[in-house]
Amino acid sequence: MSDIENNVINVTRASLPPLDEYTEMLRDIWDSAWLTNMGRYHEELRAKLIDYLKVGSIQLFVNGHSALEFLIQAMDLSGEVITTPFSFASTTHAIVRNGLKPVFCDINIHDYTIDADKLEAMITDKTTAILPVHVYGNICDVEKIQEIADRHHLKVLYDAAHAFGEEYKGKGVGSYGDASMFSFHATKVFNSIEGGAVTTGDVNEELMEKLYELKNFGILGQEEVASVGGNGKMNEFAAAMGLCNLRHVDGYISKRKLVYERYIENLNGVKGIILPELNKDVKPNYAYMPVRFHDYKRNRDEIFSILKGGNVNARKYFYPCINSYSCYRGQYDVNDTPNALLCSQEILTLPIYPDLSLSDVDRICMMILN
Repeated sequence: MSDIENNVINVTRASLPPLDEYTEMLRDIWDSAWLTNMGRYHEELRAKLIDYLKVGSIQLFVNGHSALEFLIQAMDLSGEVITTPFSFASTTHAIVRNGLKPVFCDINIHDYTIDADKLEAMITDKTTAILPVHVYGNICDVEKIQEIADRHHLKVLYDAAHAFGEEYKGKGVGSYGDASMFSFHATKVFNSIEGGAVTTGDVNEELMEKLYELKNFGILGQEEVASVGGNGKMNEFAAAMGLCNLRHVDGYISKRKLVYERYIENLNGVKGIILPELNKDVKPNYAYMPVRFHDYKRNRDEIFSILKGGNVNARKYFYPCINSYSCYRGQYDVNDTPNALLCSQEILTLPIYPDLSLSDVDRICMMILN
């Protein structure tokens, strides 16, 4: 019996290692009683991720959002930060919660990342940084963004929550810009239950030390608190899960690829259905399956309802655009970013995870096509 016949199919499902592999690691945690505060597994995961992600340095956090908030704080930015309205709420909220003003640049219609050709027009004398997002694992135009940033003396911080393990032109994605944030949330390609990280291309001890300080309440020693920090530490249980999943992540990605290719096989060439196109210079992770319904016989919302009626929970991701959120009402006009607005109304992310059977992919596609 297929998953659809037996259960509801969600847009994603957490990847988990063999239970005994994880529980065996818990014995060491019990024996040491060292549960958090940068213990053995935390440090082991940090070292292994530097190698896997092909980056110069890394700092681990309790989650990706905390990583991004602390990164922005560590960069000591002011004024305005240019970003994209086509992202998860966390990207913009991290800017605002640091007392900065987000300025929204539209996306390009092809891979849904920030439109580098429109970036320069958004720069003012108040701009201090650009915060682009690698959307669905599609990598931003990192060369052009960096060229613009260098010319205007701006920082570049990437939201790489969707891009774990990816490479662009042979370099780890987390090595571009001044720094990148990764999310290890349960729904991601790689998870540590909850978790996140900041990476840099070169070894950047100054930034790593500042991030360490900020995620540990600003504490530098038993009798010195140097800054107003918070609590962003990853615990040992999360780090242990990260180590387990890191052993299996290449296998997870290989299975995701099979699911992705089956969707392409079923839906390719259908008028009104726009499928993702892989960049030949990117080593992909198949994190998401975004499908855009543009002048199809049914609109996105109708497809969403049809799938839901068949126990398939796809996701309108990202909808609505951040610049139309009620918490930012009156500050922005969503019509200023027409591509982002259109994509938010037309894209549906379909279920994709390693254990999704190909027969269920076929059935999902039949619901879409019938």
